[in-house]
Amino acid sequence: MSKPPIILALDTPNLELAQRWVECTGDYISAYKLGLEFFLTHGAEGVRQIQNNTDLDLFLDLKLHDIPNTVAKAALQVAELSPRFLTVHASGGSAMIEKAVTAVPDSAITAVTILTSLSEDDLKEIGFERSALDSAVGLAILAVKAGARAIVCSPLEIAAIANEISENVLIITPGVRALEDVGKDDQSRVMTPRKALEAGADLLVIGRPITGFWEKGEAAMRERARAIAGELS
Repeated sequence: MSKPPIILALDTPNLELAQRWVECTGDYISAYKLGLEFFLTHGAEGVRQIQNNTDLDLFLDLKLHDIPNTVAKAALQVAELSPRFLTVHASGGSAMIEKAVTAVPDSAITAVTILTSLSEDDLKEIGFERSALDSAVGLAILAVKAGARAIVCSPLEIAAIANEISENVLIITPGVRALEDVGKDDQSRVMTPRKALEAGADLLVIGRPITGFWEKGEAAMRERARAIAGELS
């Protein structure tokens, strides 16, 4: 990608606001992320409205997770949107991932390993026997073998996963925070943008460290996006 390796997380159900955020930051990002809240509020038509006003890539973050046939049918429902990335949970297993890959061959099925909001204690409570690092690496290997073309992991797992998968598979990481913001929200396993890239990430999902500046005005948010992009050049 010729633009900065930033995927802007449009974590809002407000369509007009999401459109304005994309317009404001478009020169400093490579893609934008629309998640479950937005999709359940506006559906495919809301996604199209944003697509009609930008040529940036779409990261459709639905985190599909169900039996293989259900995931395949769900993926087909969004195929017409041509997302560059479509997320599924790696923990859904090989058969589920394979079905998703077959259903939308023109999109990169993107496997989410361990959510960045989960701590080691959370994983133990859920029933994971291995650490977040070991679990994420195992899930990434499984997903790539099943055809996933991108992996989502926390910054703390980037290097270990990069050592185990093909360099042709993109590593995308959320949980990216400016140093002064670490520990101030619901993300447990975080890292600064520059360190995440140095660890081996290809793309960074950044939301509140940029969109949080909207309350200070459009110019402030644009400057924040420009500043972060500049740090990554």
